Amino acid sequence: MSIVGIDLGTTNSLISVFTDDGPKLIPNALGDYLTPSAVGLSDKGQVLVGQAAKDRLVTHPALTQARFKRYMGTNWSQKLGRKHYRAEDLSALVLGSLKRDAENYLGETVERAIISVPAYFNDTQRKATMAAGQIAGLKVERLINEPTAAALAYGLNDKDRESTFLVVDLGGGTFDVSILEMFDGVMEVRASAGDAFLGGEDFTDIVTKYFAEKLSPKQASKLDKMSAKKAAMLRDLADQAKAKLSSEHEVSFKFIDDKSVEQTLSLTRAKFEEISEGLLKKLRHPIQRAVMDAGLRAENIDQVVLVGGATRMPVVRSLIARMFKTFPVHNLNPDHVIAMGAAVQAGLVSRHKALDDVVMTDVCPFTLGTELSIEVAKGHHEDGHFQPIIERNTVIPVSRSVVNYTMQKGQTSIDLRIFQGEAPRVDNNVYLGQVNIPIPKNMKKHEAVDIRFTYDVSGVLEVLVKVLSTEKTNRLIIEGNPGALSKSEIDARFKALDKLKIHPRDETVNAAFMARLAKSYENHLGDARKDIQYLIGVFEAALARQNKHEISEARDEIEPHLQAYEDRSIF
Repeated sequence: MSIVGIDLGTTNSLISVFTDDGPKLIPNALGDYLTPSAVGLSDKGQVLVGQAAKDRLVTHPALTQARFKRYMGTNWSQKLGRKHYRAEDLSALVLGSLKRDAENYLGETVERAIISVPAYFNDTQRKATMAAGQIAGLKVERLINEPTAAALAYGLNDKDRESTFLVVDLGGGTFDVSILEMFDGVMEVRASAGDAFLGGEDFTDIVTKYFAEKLSPKQASKLDKMSAKKAAMLRDLADQAKAKLSSEHEVSFKFIDDKSVEQTLSLTRAKFEEISEGLLKKLRHPIQRAVMDAGLRAENIDQVVLVGGATRMPVVRSLIARMFKTFPVHNLNPDHVIAMGAAVQAGLVSRHKALDDVVMTDVCPFTLGTELSIEVAKGHHEDGHFQPIIERNTVIPVSRSVVNYTMQKGQTSIDLRIFQGEAPRVDNNVYLGQVNIPIPKNMKKHEAVDIRFTYDVSGVLEVLVKVLSTEKTNRLIIEGNPGALSKSEIDARFKALDKLKIHPRDETVNAAFMARLAKSYENHLGDARKDIQYLIGVFEAALARQNKHEISEARDEIEPHLQAYEDRSIF
């Protein structure tokens, strides 16, 4: 039974499958690969999905809804007919339509899927996407970050080449950036950044606003004064203008307002770039952050790959070219590439023989941590501070630990709250769950607890909290896809990751290296001893950060200095 790959987009969605000939897109009932992410009701109350719904966006705006992906994981709902629909419900209808198209095309039941999501979707948004898949009758095997999917599609064609490339994914409603390294068939994500509320639809919005302001003030120039139908018509013209400016330098349209007055609306490419300046600035920030998080500079990027239909806009391509002083790559259809990459991921999950030599790593897009209370004055603590444990852009699977202490002597329990985000205060981050840890009453000193986070590629977070004085451990599992894995499957996965749960300082190679440093320190005096003490500090700092690559680099950097002191101590 095939596992399908799905690109659930803001504007359009696609479905694909991995075959012996590589990833293959599946056409819908109309013979098109792109299915508009639109849902509506017919005049008789029947549910319409895809092109049939999109065609009624302008004529029946009250009975049609699109661009709902942005509201995944929120309390937003839209009334269509007599029923209110959440974003998950509308997305499930789109997924159900894609599922039926695939079943008709493949001639078999489709039950398992890989679904792409923006890399910058938080845990709540990801769970909402999983829920939409389950409502549609799909077992979602895994969510794949959209730029990672794009990298898989591109990397499969050039998997033997070593390169560092940046994927810019600007879809209808979301924006993602990822930096990847490719070597020996391995594609490793180095960093991801983005904005879950920035996309091509925002460019359409600013053109719509520009057109509205050009209309006579006496004739409903403001969007909120227009009828819903006229506002939808104006937005449709704005969308057409945006698309045409990709190939033309000026566009003009006729528009009949609410008072039946015909007016001409024009827009030049230069004016479009001017009114887009605010959005272009918003695009720059995630790109710069991804490059910085990867520890690179613009000149270290070998190529820039464009993904998503909105990257067709000249203003976007020009921005990227100026930032990296190179022309971006777009030799695959930007509308298709994520779905193709999702199919490759489906092939990896199903262990397709054609992908035996392909390895894909990903990163944790958000920081994971706990709430921390800090002492702001003697005897006075302040709650609500965020303590990062697994930082964003850490390669997964990963395991990290910290040691914390009770706030007060005699304390008998700790309520540990877990969050996801980048803000220094937990109130501005996403709450994931909590666990209560009983503590033995100790009136003499503060009790210590070891908190270990282990994050799996399936989006499952294991939290282990060990009370050091009693060796008792409490465990909490936070699933990105609740119910997709059984308890035994989860236990087996984290059992396989036990080797990651050893602190780097206790690993044989690091313990032996530290022993060499300590011995050399003992064998020397004076300035030499001070130098070796400095080397010990550098290595201990790397161990404390628990990053294997950083620790390896620290060993390599210290080794020649240590060897020199060891050679000197022989005589």
